[in-house]
Amino acid sequence: MPQSPVPVFEAADEISPETSVVVILKTAETGFGPRAAALDAELSGILSRACSDADALAESGTCLDVIAPQTVSTRRVIVLALGKAQAVTALSLARAGGLLAAHLEGKAECAATLVLDPIADVELPGADILARVALGMRLRRYRFDMRNQRQGAGADRTLRVQLVGASGAELAPALARINAIADGVEYARTLVNLPPNHLHPDNFHDHLEPLREAGIDVEILDTAKLRELGMNAILAVGSGSARPPRVAVLRYRGKGAPAQPMAFVGKGVCFDSGGLCIKRGEQMFDMKADMGGAAAVVGLLIALARQGSPVHAVGVLGIAENMPSGTALKPRDIITTASGQTVEVFDTDAEGRLILADCLYYAASRFNPSVIVDLATLTYSVMRGLGSIFAGLFSTDNAIAAQMIEAGETVGERFWQLPLDRAYDEGLQSPFADIRHHAKDMEDGDAPYAAAFLRHFTGDRPWVHLDIAGKEMADTDQPLGREGATAFGVQMLEEWVQASRTAN
Repeated sequence: MPQSPVPVFEAADEISPETSVVVILKTAETGFGPRAAALDAELSGILSRACSDADALAESGTCLDVIAPQTVSTRRVIVLALGKAQAVTALSLARAGGLLAAHLEGKAECAATLVLDPIADVELPGADILARVALGMRLRRYRFDMRNQRQGAGADRTLRVQLVGASGAELAPALARINAIADGVEYARTLVNLPPNHLHPDNFHDHLEPLREAGIDVEILDTAKLRELGMNAILAVGSGSARPPRVAVLRYRGKGAPAQPMAFVGKGVCFDSGGLCIKRGEQMFDMKADMGGAAAVVGLLIALARQGSPVHAVGVLGIAENMPSGTALKPRDIITTASGQTVEVFDTDAEGRLILADCLYYAASRFNPSVIVDLATLTYSVMRGLGSIFAGLFSTDNAIAAQMIEAGETVGERFWQLPLDRAYDEGLQSPFADIRHHAKDMEDGDAPYAAAFLRHFTGDRPWVHLDIAGKEMADTDQPLGREGATAFGVQMLEEWVQASRTAN
């Protein structure tokens, strides 16, 4: 896979004499701890003089870089600002780590020792502080690149980081979790970054091998099985493509996990042309990423399995291409879905809700889950309504919705709850079928109508619909990732699953 080597983090008792780059973690308006003070003394007070300006380290993620004199074995010392102690959070630490990784890369450094002395007024344990900084470093370090001619292509060096300030026994579980999260995020990013000629319904199952390696069962439902199950909605969406649709069923059950699973459903449209209601050219440029929901489910299950989380989770991925052809889905077609409900089709570019209709019903009826969560890059209207800050969240359970919103704030994946009201059903009435798949007014707010449509296929189970349209790609480098796929949703759901588990 065209992604960079995975950084290596390991615990160390003290700064090694062979260390050439030392990074001191420091909050604003506080002095040096014992390790940093000893290093400052060895450097004849250079560090304390460099940090004497109160504003120099006020902003979290600032890197104050000092080149040591030749008389000192350490070549470079970086003071990484963590901001004010009272404002330090798991998210601020990860972002600081991401900015540190970018700084080290800019200096062509591939090894460093992070040093943490006890910090007053910071509630997080030392192991968690170091681990969250490491998570940010790893996420920012990820690179997807298929250029054969790029300078240094294929020769990226592994970043190696020693962590000083917590015991190995304390760091081990914290690093296990953040490495599992990063594994999931990075693989989800890779799936979304892959071009549509490299990832499509015919070979999607080949890209699920990391799931199998993590101990997750993978079952692929082919066209014949989909017909047998009456999943005519996803079959209709994929009918215009030379590559028929599939459904991937993923099952993970950790040791001691409950019998009843949580279900996660992902929209996996590998390319969305809009079908016969074809998109404009510029609207298609990022449509390889229309499988961002399915990628997030894959990333979540990898994150849970790699850390051996004692949870029971199933994933259902609806995988298809939405293409125009003589066999493509047409406006005013009426489809009998797997649930038995008939659906009158209007805009063929609103294909995601058709795929989810069959997949939601399949998850509800086969697995009897305690909760169903779906993720989909679904509607333009949620992007217009919420802009670039929030993704949309709809739910039949306000308590779960509140928990997810809180989890999103913790990791920096922000959601805003939108209305899921029975009044929207009025716009989905059809004189010819059980339900329309789109509101009558094509310019009306589509996101809540899409959610209202999907609710009819959830079997009345607790359900959350995450409309992550517009969040699947970043067009510039960010503190926690480069330009390209974001894997939005993986970290929020991992945080929510773990918080829910410990709360019960």
